[in-house]
Amino acid sequence: KEHFDNRVWNQWDTDIAFREKQAIEKYQNKLAEEIRYQEFLQYIFSKQWSELKNYANHNGIKIIGDLPIFVAHDSSDVWIHPELFDLDDKGNPRKVAGVPPDYFSKTGQLWGNPHYIWKRMQEDNFLWWRKRFEKLLEQVDITRIDHFRGLEAYWEVDASEKTAERGKWVKAPGYELFSAVKQYLGELPIIVEDLGFITPEVNKLKENFGFPGMKIFQFSFGENTSLKSRPDDSEKHCVLYTGTHDNDTLLAWYKGLRKSKNMRVLKILEKYYGINNSMSEEKVCWTLIEAVYKTKANFVIIPLQDILCLGNEARMNYPGTVGGNNWLWRYRKGDITKEMEERLAILSQKYHR
Repeated sequence: KEHFDNRVWNQWDTDIAFREKQAIEKYQNKLAEEIRYQEFLQYIFSKQWSELKNYANHNGIKIIGDLPIFVAHDSSDVWIHPELFDLDDKGNPRKVAGVPPDYFSKTGQLWGNPHYIWKRMQEDNFLWWRKRFEKLLEQVDITRIDHFRGLEAYWEVDASEKTAERGKWVKAPGYELFSAVKQYLGELPIIVEDLGFITPEVNKLKENFGFPGMKIFQFSFGENTSLKSRPDDSEKHCVLYTGTHDNDTLLAWYKGLRKSKNMRVLKILEKYYGINNSMSEEKVCWTLIEAVYKTKANFVIIPLQDILCLGNEARMNYPGTVGGNNWLWRYRKGDITKEMEERLAILSQKYHR
């Protein structure tokens, strides 16, 4: 890629772009030193990551790693296996991935990833996917499948479109895929991201394999929520988050409620959690964190930004946008104080987590 000025793979010289045998041999010799250097970097990273994971596991910590459902067009996966992706004869995507308009984006999200040719993947019993899961589960203990619903049915958009508004749902062989992977690897330590437009069919796929889904505390205050029931009374077989990388921090969410004078939700917060205008921001955050710990959800996840009681200056991502402060926030050594550690330890002991 560097040799071709970082251009997309299908804009390289045709012979190597489409992996002709003589071209592969030619560039293996021509770029031998650079190839060995990249192999060295990957070796060092793999060694360091393995040491980190072993240290975490030795101290009772499991690592969760995200699995993006799609891969980038300009990736080694697509370059090496173009036959598995919906490309034209020049190597460009014909149909691309995304999601239709929803809570997060008025025009949907046009990701631009090429779609899989599922029929071709089925011919070798999903070998590419089986190897993908196998490698990932060497690197992490649990994987969270991003956009799980796309493995039941995915949103297909013409590559020429500028937004994701015009597209269609196409069925995916989710049952066959997970059956093949499970037969290959055994029980799968998987969390599924099942937010957004979720159909009964998606839930059936999730439940068939016993995968826990995600619940977001901030999203439990919908229009159907009343003062008659606790909004945090979630199902047991799930992973409950205060919030994710794609929405406001807990503090920013609460400030937004006050700014918009959302009295319906503010009254619910006061009735069930004792939250009122006289409380400090820190007290509000920790009261809501404890509310999440207290639920019957099997697992809870609290983003560091909420533990640190930060506002939207620390928000991780605004879906459907590029640049800005997206993905820039970083935890710095020392941000978590001894007091915070003790509070988390007390909550974990109190609620058996």
